[in-house]
Amino acid sequence: MGDAPALERRVSPLKNFVAGGVGGACLLFAGHPLDTIKVRLQTQPKASGPQYVIYTGTYDCLRKTVSREGVLGLYKGMGAPLAGVAPMMAISFFGFGLGKQLLQSDPSVPHTYTQIYLAGMLAGVFTTVIVAPGERIKCLLQVQSSAGQLKYAGPMDCAVRLYKEQGIRSVYKGTVLTLIRDVPSSGLYFLTYEYLKHVLTPEGQSVQQLSTPRILLAGGTAGILNWVIALPPDVLKSNFQTAADGRYKGLVDVLRTLIREEGAKALYKGLSAVMLRAFPANAACFLGFEVALKCLNWLAPSW
Repeated sequence: MGDAPALERRVSPLKNFVAGGVGGACLLFAGHPLDTIKVRLQTQPKASGPQYVIYTGTYDCLRKTVSREGVLGLYKGMGAPLAGVAPMMAISFFGFGLGKQLLQSDPSVPHTYTQIYLAGMLAGVFTTVIVAPGERIKCLLQVQSSAGQLKYAGPMDCAVRLYKEQGIRSVYKGTVLTLIRDVPSSGLYFLTYEYLKHVLTPEGQSVQQLSTPRILLAGGTAGILNWVIALPPDVLKSNFQTAADGRYKGLVDVLRTLIREEGAKALYKGLSAVMLRAFPANAACFLGFEVALKCLNWLAPSW
């Protein structure tokens, strides 16, 4: 990791912002359809007695969504995360870079893996400010179409009505669960990517010369490991953010209710949809980021 500090000094917050926005847009377009399926699977009511579940699994949910709502149905609720994705990914990569800078007293000494993990955790804290309300709006929009009742016309309408009805607290409902989901998983995400980038770099070559397939492999693997630890709090967050007011007393109550009603395996609801999405979406994200960064360094080396 000896050449990482020199690279960090060259990357400006402005370049991070633009490249992060490109990476985030790539992630969203590649991954949103399976995110819609994940949320619908996570929040569908449990079958009681002769009543059948709405979706039997990932493929069934995909088939029913496309047949009822067309391919665009898979992109429901994308407005909110798309509006927040450029600043979110910018803040994420900025937070990671800042964390690495703060934790490194001597620029000539390479970062330890512990420092990289802690810097990644800081990135998770930074992004929650934007992610939490965006996720709340996204989940409500994704769920309403599967329930057949259109309460909100779109992301802005949803945000305005949540604020009017119950104030800023309603918009930020589920923030603590978003932190629990994003802080440790973000640390693992960046740690895996940085570790694999260095492992995959051929002897005698710089990390900056890494080939596209290897960047895709590192980014995709980072995405999968990120979701292995992020999924249980994500299931709790989706249920908490889409539940009727007063259904849950708090975070522990969501966990208790879910395990009592559906068992511990409910914490991994939507696993196949998440795993199918994680590799291509995060591979696309890191590739978009790296390509954008290379272009910016070529177009404006002095930024």
